[in-house]
Amino acid sequence: MNNKTVVITGAGGVLCSGIAEFYAAQGARVALIDINAAAIEALAAKINAAGGTAGSYVASVLDRHQLEQAASAIEKDFGATDILINGAGGNSPRATTTDEFFGEPIGEGKNFFDLDDAGVGFVFDLNFKGVLLTTQVFAKKMAERKKGVILNISSMNAFTPLTKIPAYSAAKAAVSNFTQWLSVYFAPTGIRVNAVAPGFFATNQNKTLLFREDGSLTPRSEKILRNTPMGRFGVPEDLYGAIAFLTDDAKSAFVTGVVLPIDGGFSAYSGV
Repeated sequence: MNNKTVVITGAGGVLCSGIAEFYAAQGARVALIDINAAAIEALAAKINAAGGTAGSYVASVLDRHQLEQAASAIEKDFGATDILINGAGGNSPRATTTDEFFGEPIGEGKNFFDLDDAGVGFVFDLNFKGVLLTTQVFAKKMAERKKGVILNISSMNAFTPLTKIPAYSAAKAAVSNFTQWLSVYFAPTGIRVNAVAPGFFATNQNKTLLFREDGSLTPRSEKILRNTPMGRFGVPEDLYGAIAFLTDDAKSAFVTGVVLPIDGGFSAYSGV
């Protein structure tokens, strides 16, 4: 990865910040994009203090103009983008049900019929439209150069949807499908497009679903771990080897259109 320019959206999050540090340690120039200026500025400072090369660029993946401004600044600072990692995404309580099955008591919560259409739209836009817009902005020059790698962050939800989070599951399924579509569309240009589908990783986004305030496991966490053959949650380091392989032209030159689960066996286990 020496002298490669790697652009990462959602770089202020737990998983993507770890990915950024990994690439920087391999000698890449890392461009951090997020709406959280403080998070990516602190991360860039940390990477640079450790001897790496990083810059922070505040932009929303739902705002084409902001993305174009970031792309121009990144090219000026670091040169052409070699690798684009579409990592921005997330869920919203407005698009989440309280019940797993219809008919369960929900108290002050909500069921499927109570879901907020604006919340569902936000989740779908953030996860899918954010990938589309960012790819339009950064892949254009890749296509002109006939060189580049795109890696999307999907989810194991894309294989089998989880209860309670219909919008997020559907949006990630769209990301996986779009990954395959892009891989075919861009094949004549030499751009490879793949995705990883993380399973259950303990992050800031899902901590309220996985842990009680005292740090103990919620019933949902206990169910997850019972159905994860490896018996634990993922940690950011579990992603690095797969991501390094999929974005290395020397090692995966003939690999495109792949969505690789990294889930401790969750998607392979039937529960019996």
